[in-house]
Amino acid sequence: MVARSHTVEPSRLAFGAWCQTSQKQIGEGDIRASYSADRIGMGQPIRKPFRYDGDLWACVGTGPSGAEAYRLLHPSLYCGTACSYHVRCRDGDRARGDKAGFYDGIIVRHAGRELVMAGPPATFVAGEEAQLSLF
Repeated sequence: MVARSHTVEPSRLAFGAWCQTSQKQIGEGDIRASYSADRIGMGQPIRKPFRYDGDLWACVGTGPSGAEAYRLLHPSLYCGTACSYHVRCRDGDRARGDKAGFYDGIIVRHAGRELVMAGPPATFVAGEEAQLSLF
């Protein structure tokens, strides 16, 4: 599996902070906020996907060096055989060794519609914060 790496603004990967008053996470980046591996495994709708280069993506792993995510496709655009997380896990060793990544072909739900996660996954790493130019 050849991992694609994309450099994004650090704010998109920000952890944010818990606000006791509002009872929600404040300042969390859109990539990190899309983390949905826990929801996928439970058969629940994924969190709000993030946009990158015109595509929708869902994060499945985060760490100090960045985040791993899969592109989301309409089922008619996916070229393989799509299945549920439960079906994908039946042969866990084969799924973990898949060159397209473990989550490739898994059907997820968001905003009342089905989407398919398409691998291989991409890694999103922090780069330079964009600067507004006045000149």
